[in-house]
Amino acid sequence: MATGDVIETDAVIIGAGPVGLFQAFQLGLLELRTHIVDALPHPGGQPAELYPDKPIYDIPAVPVCTGQELTDALLQQVRPFAPSFHLGQTVSRVERQGNDRFLLTTSQHTSLLTRTVFIAAGVGAFEPRRLKLEGLDGFEGSQLFFFPRSPEQETGRRVLVVGDTDSALRWALALVQQGGVDVTLMHRRDVFQAGSELETQMRALCAQRRMRLLIGQATAVESDAGRLSTVNVLRAEGDTERLDVDSVYVMQGLSPRLGAITQWGLALERKQLVVDTETFSTSEPGIFAVGDINTYPGKRKLIVCGFHECVLAAYAAASRVASGKPVQLEYTTSSSRLHRLLGVAPVAPDNAGG
Repeated sequence: MATGDVIETDAVIIGAGPVGLFQAFQLGLLELRTHIVDALPHPGGQPAELYPDKPIYDIPAVPVCTGQELTDALLQQVRPFAPSFHLGQTVSRVERQGNDRFLLTTSQHTSLLTRTVFIAAGVGAFEPRRLKLEGLDGFEGSQLFFFPRSPEQETGRRVLVVGDTDSALRWALALVQQGGVDVTLMHRRDVFQAGSELETQMRALCAQRRMRLLIGQATAVESDAGRLSTVNVLRAEGDTERLDVDSVYVMQGLSPRLGAITQWGLALERKQLVVDTETFSTSEPGIFAVGDINTYPGKRKLIVCGFHECVLAAYAAASRVASGKPVQLEYTTSSSRLHRLLGVAPVAPDNAGG
């Protein structure tokens, strides 16, 4: 529901990682509408961005899954509740309103009026590690990018991908597969933190001269008629190369920052939010914190612990929205209300036997 340019909702979740997505699911079971804000341009948080292909072994009842598979499963699970996503932006301001609500403003000037706030920001909002070259940032969004676009947009262009991460190699491989793209992958050392399978594919394509691997560091950029045209590279051999480019993708990984969270007046301990373990409320009533962003005695930074915190926080929030009335516990195995919300048919009782 929107009033003017302000979107009204029951809950705003800051962070679209696994814990944030599961928080939206738990709130959906309690019929609370949710909006999710995340600094990344896609949901999934750290697992989807930093180790999408690496196995995770400690998700209950799931012997093994990758970071991307976990993200996909959580998105499928929450789909019946249709949370609204506001991606590629951060929450810059949180202001308590006189009607016991909170007004949140994002870096993209989105305004959200909500009954409750859930901070599921992990260790902070992830921001891309940049190349610190004079004049380069002025091309952000036109020729400088930190996340993949549609590969078709780079057809016929000279593309420089900087980084040794899974994301960097995967994007370089996708551009080669697209065809019609002159691809150069650059890293300061001939050692990669990306998965071995991705590195093997990359080196095979380089051997076939379908892409180029350049070992060195960018030292400067040049422009022509207002467009980025050249990146100067100090090669590992000690000489300098002028590399003509049309697009530059800097994919050197992400750095977490608490950012504006430190300015919201919430109790902090070692850059983590202090919470009450009965409700996972912060020091500000109505604002909850779940996942790696919070701290309490015995805290363990595990995804499964964050999932547990989501359940208790959701019930506390539902009670708050219901003006303090207790919220009845229901089970997805037997509740017709939950079956309706989830869009599933109830399981017929087993009358077999005698």
